[in-house]
Amino acid sequence: MAAAIQVVHELPKRVRWRAEWLKRREPEVLRAMLINLHGVSAASVNPRLGTVVVAYDGVNATRQSVHHLLHTFAKLPAGRGAHPVPRPVALPPLGGALFLLLIRLLPRPLRAPLTWLRLAPSLWQGANSLLQRGLTVEAMDAVAVALSAWRGDYAAAMATRFLVEVGETLQESVDRRADDTLHRLLPGLPDEAWVERDGQVVRVSSSAVALDDRVVVGVGEMIPVDGEVVGGVAQVNESSLTGEPLPVRKEAGDAAISGTVVEEGRLTIRAVRVGERTAIARIGRFIAHASLVPSCHQRLAETLAQKRVRLTFAMGGLVWLLTRDLRRAAASLLVDFSCGIKISTPVAFKAAMIHAGREGVLIKGGETLEHLALADTVIFDKTGTLTGGHLEIAQVVSFHPGCPEDRLLAVAASMEEHAPHPLAEAVVREGNRRALPHVPHGEVEFIVAHGLHARVDGVSIHLGSRHYLEEDEGISFAAHQEVLEALQAQGLILLLAARDKEAAGVIALRDYPRPEAPEVIAALRGLGIRHLVMLTGDGQAKAEATAAELGLDQVFWDMVPEQKAHVVTELKQQGRRVIFVGDGINDSPSLAVADAGIAMPRGAELARDTADVVLLHDRLEGVVLARSLAMRTLAVIGGNFSTAVSVNSAILTGASMGWLSPVVTSLLHNGTTLAILARSWSLSNDSLVPKIEWKD
Repeated sequence: MAAAIQVVHELPKRVRWRAEWLKRREPEVLRAMLINLHGVSAASVNPRLGTVVVAYDGVNATRQSVHHLLHTFAKLPAGRGAHPVPRPVALPPLGGALFLLLIRLLPRPLRAPLTWLRLAPSLWQGANSLLQRGLTVEAMDAVAVALSAWRGDYAAAMATRFLVEVGETLQESVDRRADDTLHRLLPGLPDEAWVERDGQVVRVSSSAVALDDRVVVGVGEMIPVDGEVVGGVAQVNESSLTGEPLPVRKEAGDAAISGTVVEEGRLTIRAVRVGERTAIARIGRFIAHASLVPSCHQRLAETLAQKRVRLTFAMGGLVWLLTRDLRRAAASLLVDFSCGIKISTPVAFKAAMIHAGREGVLIKGGETLEHLALADTVIFDKTGTLTGGHLEIAQVVSFHPGCPEDRLLAVAASMEEHAPHPLAEAVVREGNRRALPHVPHGEVEFIVAHGLHARVDGVSIHLGSRHYLEEDEGISFAAHQEVLEALQAQGLILLLAARDKEAAGVIALRDYPRPEAPEVIAALRGLGIRHLVMLTGDGQAKAEATAAELGLDQVFWDMVPEQKAHVVTELKQQGRRVIFVGDGINDSPSLAVADAGIAMPRGAELARDTADVVLLHDRLEGVVLARSLAMRTLAVIGGNFSTAVSVNSAILTGASMGWLSPVVTSLLHNGTTLAILARSWSLSNDSLVPKIEWKD
């Protein structure tokens, strides 16, 4: 069974496999083998989750080759795949430094063969790169050091190669550090969990935990599921997911999040989401996606960098033709525009994602950051997004003698306890507050964005909007028009109830805008958002009052899910770049259609899976941080490009004029590249992006 591996998610050109043995193997070895397969464009191995994600050309033969390689790798002896001591990245520069020190001490007859021997690997790599991919940085570096050695300047050749290796190693180190830091945002789940079975607490594999299992978590243990605390009291450290440094008290009725750690006490948790559906697995999918999907800026950077490789080659050739000076030509070839441009761009995106993750904002990748930065329109769903979603029951009115107020509320609460929506939560909460009994009922039918239907004591009960009950179900509330209008005039949200196709009553709820909403809207305007829109299923009076209170530019009322997505599409067709912020399952189409979709943390799982950004805190300030950080990231990338081109152009001019030797040229070029990388990496803790002080 060691070789067991299963597909857990698949798109036309992307597959994610999972296997327990991946947690015990060296990820870099497997990744290198996958990248070398024909048709594979990218690969990411996450030993903490035991997953491997491969992007390929969509050809079935390529997919089969990958699958075969995974099975073959799993069967290799443990020494070939188990976690070894990490490869010391400083070894190549150390070897180069030793050769550089020895070359001047050796007799002249030994200098030439040892120099060519030392340079042979890089020359072979450069020649292979030239034949396989054309003019590349590796080919350019190989020609430069070969020219120095051909001139007999062995010390210069060795020094140049040493500086190139130092630069490559430091660049690799920065990129690897970015990847490692990004993945450290994701704590690995425990392999095993304690579960109540037949009156006993037994240890099982985390993958064997099922929905509604009672999971027991003690001091120092990580919570392996998302669920509800049903027993015990504990202090839980949620910093890995929310950034909150202080432990949070958890007791019966509270939500428990996978990946968090019990610091004091003991909890019994009813599993609500397990395995790939947990919060921690969702974060893993975000990180894997971010590592594989290049942004437009990354693709542009690679294209421009490659063009400048040709420019440098042409400049080096021209210098040699005009001067016949191999020293000048070698120095010119060492000016590599591409490093500063190509490498710093993905590092900048990763650093920005690290920054956002530490602040409780999960961003799916570089392309999402681009859309966030370039957007000019933000559309908010109202309930649960602009409003806190913490509704309160204002009034219960009965229209039917067989369904008095408490009976109406008890039936509604019993049906709504199955619906993950703020309105449903408010009804259930009020039923509990009044200590109303649970009413047995048949299977609840969910009509998305409309309402619910079930049978209670043989009677057909409908709950939902007036549009749903009157137009879809043919149940008239015209006899109660005066009551309904009076409630709507107070700005209340109405949940209508019907009993056997007759009007039974109405539950009126009050909602309030989030306290931070006005500040967030003002901040977004300050960040260049020109058009702020609200979508809601409320009536016109309530919708316009809320929009005016918050200072929004446009409001759409009486909306159903398809209409919301249509509004997003229409605004995009007008040339607007749209961010959509929502939380419910009915927001999923809009989140998918928008240029960038942002999901609130308490929303439906489908909404979070569809979104490009997920907020881990139930606060709107995360939208401001995402926009601000995205704009700052693109500014840094643009600055990096300007710096790389201007500084390297000056170095190239100095080298071609003979003012700079190959060694000095390499030193200045590598210094410039590292400075640009450092600037990109600074986004991971950028003081120019305001830190959010979460108040929830």
